[in-house]
Amino acid sequence: MDTLETRELRYFVAVAEELHFGRAAERLGMAQPPLSRAIQQLERRLGVRLLDRDRRGVALTAAGEMLLHEGRAALDAATAAARRTRRAGGADTPGGPRNRLVLAVKAGASHELLHKLLDAYAAEPGAAEIEVLPSGTCEQGEMLRDGRADAALMHMPYNSLTGFDSEELMSEGQIAVLPARHPLAARRTLTMADVAHVPDLPLARWPRHGTYPPGPGPEIHDQTQLAQLIALGRTMAVYPDSARAWLWAEHAAVPLTDAPPVITHLAWPAHSRSLALAGLIRTATRL
Repeated sequence: MDTLETRELRYFVAVAEELHFGRAAERLGMAQPPLSRAIQQLERRLGVRLLDRDRRGVALTAAGEMLLHEGRAALDAATAAARRTRRAGGADTPGGPRNRLVLAVKAGASHELLHKLLDAYAAEPGAAEIEVLPSGTCEQGEMLRDGRADAALMHMPYNSLTGFDSEELMSEGQIAVLPARHPLAARRTLTMADVAHVPDLPLARWPRHGTYPPGPGPEIHDQTQLAQLIALGRTMAVYPDSARAWLWAEHAAVPLTDAPPVITHLAWPAHSRSLALAGLIRTATRL
C-alpha cells in the first residue's frame, strides 16, 4: 500500500527524532507499547525496515532517513494546509471571515521597502488585510512551510529560497552596527576581517536551525535585546544597510566594503493559488 496516514507519520517522526521509544511516547502523550506496535505495523505495510533496534538503542536505516525527510515535509504541508484554510475562512479572525494575508519579515530589515510595499498594496482595490509577523534571522522559510505565513521577505545569502517562488525586490550593501563610543565607530569603512575578531566586541550570535553558532558573542533572542547590548558596548552585528532605520543614538553604522550584497526577495509557497497573494506579488514587482 502506497498511502500513509498523518498519524503514522507523526509517530514515526517522533521516534526518528528522539531515537528512543520512551521519549517519543512521552512527547506524543501515549504509552510506549502501542507506539512500538504502530511502527512495526508501518514497517510491515511499507515492506522495509525503518529502524535498527539493539541493546545500544535505536538507529535509522537508509529507508528511515528517507521517510524522516519526506515525513517532516508532509506533516509541514498538512499543518500549513490547515492553517491557511482556517485563515481563509476567518476561523482565527475575531469578528468573522476577512480577506487576510500574513507576511513574515526579519525584524529590523528592509524597513523602508516594507513601508512602501504595504502602502502601495493597501491602495489597491480589494486589497487584503496584511498582518506583519516579525521573525528571527532565518525563520521565514520555516514559517512559509508550516503555514504560519503566506509570504515572506527573505534575504540572500542568509535565507534559502529552495522550494519557494520568489521575486527579487532590492539589493543593498551591509553595515557593521557598533556602539557609538567604540574606536571602530570612527572609521569611514570597515572590512569583514576588521569585525571578525574584536576582543572587546564579539559578534552577536543568532540561532539557526535551533542552535547557536559557536563563538564568544552573546546569544541573541530578539531585536530589542540586540539593540540594548550594542548600546551597552557588549556586542556588534552585521546587517543590511536598510537596518539604519532602527538604530538608536547610542549606535553607529559603518559600511563594510567587502561584505556580499544582500538581495531582498518576496517569497511564497510554489503551490499557492491565493488571489490576494497574487495581488501582493503584482504590487511588489511594480515597486
